[in-house]
Amino acid sequence: MDEFLLIMRHQDGSKIASPEQMQIWMKQTMDWIGGIAAQNKFVSGTGLPFDDARVVHSTRMVTDGPFGEIKETIGGFMTVKADSVEEAVEFAKGCPVLQGEGNTVEVRKVAKRDGVH
Repeated sequence: MDEFLLIMRHQDGSKIASPEQMQIWMKQTMDWIGGIAAQNKFVSGTGLPFDDARVVHSTRMVTDGPFGEIKETIGGFMTVKADSVEEAVEFAKGCPVLQGEGNTVEVRKVAKRDGVH
């Protein structure tokens, strides 16, 4: 069994949900994660708030950000165990983030610790 990273991308970071919408979304997210955990396939995950964020550039310059005004933001990630990329994709299809227009969940296989894919 391999591990896969589900990367949640938001198309428009400038849209801020109301507290009520956030509460509904959080419950949906916890239910979705709970379903994966019930199969013993949830490894870990978290959201990525903008507070205290920095970007380090190739020149080693450090800037504040990223900010919600940028075109696409990473809102969080989750690691799952799956027998195949297809199974990981099925988990991703249930992600509540996909309710937002233009939002995506990228599925990436995690490199094994010994360096072999």
